[in-house]
Amino acid sequence: MDTLRSAIWLPLFDELADPATLVRLAAEAEEAGWHGVFVWDHLFWRAPIRQAADPWVVLSAMAAVTTGVRLGPMVTPLARRRPAKLARETATLDQLSGGRLTLGVGLGSDRFGGEWSRTGEQVDDRTRAQMLDESLEILVAAWSGETVSHRGTHYIVDGATFLPRPVQRPGVPVWVAAFPGSRRPLRRAARHDGFFPVNLTHADQLAEMVAFIDPLRDPAREPYDVAIALPAGTDLAPYVTAGATWWVAELEPGVPVDTVRGVIRDGPAR
Repeated sequence: MDTLRSAIWLPLFDELADPATLVRLAAEAEEAGWHGVFVWDHLFWRAPIRQAADPWVVLSAMAAVTTGVRLGPMVTPLARRRPAKLARETATLDQLSGGRLTLGVGLGSDRFGGEWSRTGEQVDDRTRAQMLDESLEILVAAWSGETVSHRGTHYIVDGATFLPRPVQRPGVPVWVAAFPGSRRPLRRAARHDGFFPVNLTHADQLAEMVAFIDPLRDPAREPYDVAIALPAGTDLAPYVTAGATWWVAELEPGVPVDTVRGVIRDGPAR
């Protein structure tokens, strides 16, 4: 599986809510040969989870102690973030990491911990989808270094320039989360740099998603990544055949640190 890259995917809860521990895990993953360290982005989770860490602070610290692993949130719900501020944050983190940021994006959901309804955020899926698309439009424009003029339904950016640009050109790679059978997220993903299938149960689902998205993609946007989240020990070969380019080692919320270290020590897919 030489073409398959591997990442640890850390749910930032309870034992993994300690930022110093997370930074050490990122360094250990790099030393063990992993290609990426990705983190969850949530304010809350269902009981019995009680603690959570902020992904952006953690990613910045990880960037400072690593040199080669790709880093990013998988996934950040853009409807909860101001796109102009996120443009600054992503460019700064890409600069700090030397061009190693991947931005995973999605709608988010209220069902995991009420993090939308409990904080007065938008709970309507259709509206959040509109906010996601507007935010992506603003981010792509901001990363170009050109003047951004956007007046949409949800956001306004009036003649602003966002410098310095990210290290990566034309901007930070964007992976879009998509459930099997959901066509609109795949159409969104076709306009960007990859997609992140959520809740896969078999490789045939991935093959169907890849077959749908391939004709929609701009062939000039290469490389194009397909990142699958599956537990360690899964037979990955059928997923590689179906088009996967990244394996993201899936860990359950509340996972003990020792379990994470065991997965890291076992190393990336071979």
